[in-house]
Amino acid sequence: MTPAIVFDDGGGRLAPLTDLRASFDIRTGALTTLERLKLALDLDVLALRTPEPIAQLTRERHPGIEVNSWSAKNAAAGVLLMNGRCPISYEPIANLEVGQSVIEATSGETIAAMVSADAASAFMESGNLPPAAATPMAKLPGVALLSRPWHVRTFRDDCIASDLELLGDAEPPEIPPGVTVFGEHGLTIDPSAKVYPGVIIDLEHGPVAIGQNVTIRPGATLIGPCAFLPHCTVLDKALIKGNTAIGPYCKVAGEVGGTIFQGYSNKGHDGHLGDSFIGEWVNLGAGTTNSNLLNTYGEVISVAAPGMSNEKTGQQFLGAIIGDHVKTAICTRIMTGAVLHTGSMFAQSAAIAGCIGGFAWSTDMGRRPFRFEKFLEVARAAMKRRKVELSPAMIERLKSIHSQATAALPTG
Repeated sequence: MTPAIVFDDGGGRLAPLTDLRASFDIRTGALTTLERLKLALDLDVLALRTPEPIAQLTRERHPGIEVNSWSAKNAAAGVLLMNGRCPISYEPIANLEVGQSVIEATSGETIAAMVSADAASAFMESGNLPPAAATPMAKLPGVALLSRPWHVRTFRDDCIASDLELLGDAEPPEIPPGVTVFGEHGLTIDPSAKVYPGVIIDLEHGPVAIGQNVTIRPGATLIGPCAFLPHCTVLDKALIKGNTAIGPYCKVAGEVGGTIFQGYSNKGHDGHLGDSFIGEWVNLGAGTTNSNLLNTYGEVISVAAPGMSNEKTGQQFLGAIIGDHVKTAICTRIMTGAVLHTGSMFAQSAAIAGCIGGFAWSTDMGRRPFRFEKFLEVARAAMKRRKVELSPAMIERLKSIHSQATAALPTG
């Protein structure tokens, strides 16, 4: 195994994806980036480094791994410093020697660097990356690091393909009674999963992986490539199209395609959701539907954060980026390329468009701050249903985001 430190350098403008988690904990495919890199690069993760505001949340997610400190007990001749904004295990990374690095050609930012144990210790103390090698081993063209929220869509297909290969079983599973399966790609069904009669699994265009304690209700259609993470539920007659990953403890219905659910979120009713990213603790009201293609069939233009400029996304198909704890009312419409930041509540008859800042309470009367005490009440009620409690560190982080996000909203 390769000794490694995986880090979040805080680069780019990735909120709302990174409001409550490090960049390496984003579910960029069926797996989070950290899970994928560990498996694909055979990493022995010695420590993690993050911006200080999310350090305690990272400790809670990764008990047993040092965060923003390193005792160097397992010091090795070479330690790989791996940028958590890189979701793909590019081949040059696996071949680095001490003093060599891989960089993103356009930005010049470090993707990975193999350094001495002393240099790794210095990095953990200061957060400053060692100077890149005078002649990097490789310069990767194009986008190799996440730097905007919609880059989860940019990397989605490659990440899901890699993950399904990592998660696939060598031997085909026993097909549950009454389930129709066709196509030549792989199928993985954990023995603890319950797949009801009447389910159709289409493997013509890619594999399907059904994880531990997953429930697939009667009449659902699953079109590969797609993955279903532990304890998620696909409801009756749902249509799950390719390049979709349903995170743990999610519940989905209706038509869902090309979408990643981070986890713990519900889309429990009919409505279309396409080419989108859904954070944690999101609830989409019945009939919530998004657009993922412009009427002009042109490149989608989006805005990453309030106050930023329009940017080309490089995508023809791009739905919505929906941050953690966002709620929508029944029959909500979300326009192409919308970015909805953490903690916002939408109960408006007009379609949601553009970039909406965090903790906005949006109705036909206008947009006002979502009172933090009320937000916590709603969050606790939603999380209690999954037997999860808000930690003090999470509350403090949410309070900080709320303060920043609502400063510019009218209060009258």
